[in-house]
Amino acid sequence: MRKYHKALLTIVLLSSTQVILSAQSDKGSSGFLFYGLLGVGVLVAMAAIISLADNLLKVEADKVGLDVVKNDIGILPSISNMIAGKTTNKSGDNSFTKLSKGFDIKLVGEAAAEIASTSVTRYAICPTDFHGISPIPKVVVEVGDSVKAGDVLFFDKKVPEIMYTSPVSGEVIEINRGEKRAITEVVILADKTQQFKKFDVPSLVAGKAELAKFLQDSGAWTLFNQRPFDVVPGINDFPRDIFISTFDTAPLAPDNNFVVAGKEAYFQKGLEVLAALTDGEVHLGLNGNAGAKVADAFKNAADVKKHYFAGKHPAGNVGIQIHHIKAIKSGDKVWTLGVQDVITLGKLFAEGIYDASKLIAISGNRVVNPAYVQTYTGAQVGELLAGNIKTDDKKSRIISGDVLSGKQKSTAQYLSFRDDQITVIEEGDEFEMFGWLLPLKPRPSASRTYPNFLFPGFKFEANTNTHGEKRAFVVSGQYEEVLPMDIYPQHLMKAIMANDFEKMEGLGILELTEEDVALCEFVCTSKSPLQKTLREGLDIVQSQG
Repeated sequence: MRKYHKALLTIVLLSSTQVILSAQSDKGSSGFLFYGLLGVGVLVAMAAIISLADNLLKVEADKVGLDVVKNDIGILPSISNMIAGKTTNKSGDNSFTKLSKGFDIKLVGEAAAEIASTSVTRYAICPTDFHGISPIPKVVVEVGDSVKAGDVLFFDKKVPEIMYTSPVSGEVIEINRGEKRAITEVVILADKTQQFKKFDVPSLVAGKAELAKFLQDSGAWTLFNQRPFDVVPGINDFPRDIFISTFDTAPLAPDNNFVVAGKEAYFQKGLEVLAALTDGEVHLGLNGNAGAKVADAFKNAADVKKHYFAGKHPAGNVGIQIHHIKAIKSGDKVWTLGVQDVITLGKLFAEGIYDASKLIAISGNRVVNPAYVQTYTGAQVGELLAGNIKTDDKKSRIISGDVLSGKQKSTAQYLSFRDDQITVIEEGDEFEMFGWLLPLKPRPSASRTYPNFLFPGFKFEANTNTHGEKRAFVVSGQYEEVLPMDIYPQHLMKAIMANDFEKMEGLGILELTEEDVALCEFVCTSKSPLQKTLREGLDIVQSQG
């Protein structure tokens, strides 16, 4: 609606200018200038009244729970909707949202749609992968203990009802500690033949409380990511709605159509479980880009509301989809899951076992054979990549996740709990003389200073060089160009830096997580660590209760 207000102001100013110029040119009427200025005043007053009424209408709609953006509530329709910025799919009840903002980063090293062989023997669950957990959880196993997949490893002392369970069967060989004796890893040496703990599965009509107790005991409760704050839900926290994005637009992201193939029944079962856990809706985000393939498991999913999204990255981010489907307001709690989390949940209820198997995309320009590997949650990075990293004189950076929001890992560390991708790219540790002024090699950039836009299909050889140091935090408007949300990210970041709690909430911090601002960080002229800043702000808001 901001565009509408700007357009209205522009019309008033143009009309005012025309009236004044007419008055000045009409020398035969001495009072015409007075009446012209009076007319200008009337036009300005009318514009102010319309703008005020429009804002008041939106406030009242928000109070009664109406979605202002989705329903285009206002005195007049927004210009973006009149120009078809958001339209509805005519073929049924599925909504269709076209996003005009964003930026696709196309890189060399996409994983081929094939499963490569690998041999991983070590797996770990890392308490540090879970926001808000006590740094020293209660570990119930000791080095040398044998466990089955689904056996309890530890629990949070603040919430002892929620169990964190083993992804594989085998022997506990390490319980590693970090600073201040915080537990960083519980490591299991996996059996060659996996054994699973068998659970007694309740009926889906048993009620939410009984289902929640079963999920907390089996370890599957930790699959749920609660927003805001990206935490494991509390034992009595049930979501307003549940959201799943079935496609990922991040650089070199795995293809969920390939991932779900052969697991359609488990995916549907998982959706049925989720529907039983909320009084709201289970929302499924689907790829609506022209020519995009959508798996039958997604298109024909039952017990969900389907929403198609078209646009550049971050259109596949679940946070962007939540914003356009039903935004998070103060007091709301929603859950998000990945496609493979839903499959794990479905298999638990179908077969009574906690099967944490995953397809992981091994990607990046430093990988010899970019492909998928079949493994389990928390696989050791070095074993996943054994013999698959180029061995020339260049250094490599290993990232658990994608290049925008993933975490740097060493070969001795483990895949993060929620990640389904490892990216290996060149370490950008070489100085490039006047690289900011005379770029000598192609590089991904949103700036039109580079002629990248003339070659939309070109894939780049990326490295980690930021091509500049941290600079003054200047207002550039760059963030708003790549973030398709009705949020002012630059003002929000300043509110976080100023520790202004009320402004943070008012500017929409509850709707964001790190991956949502990762692209803003990529285009940032100031080289500011926006993801780190956002997490600091979320921690502040969460600590206020």
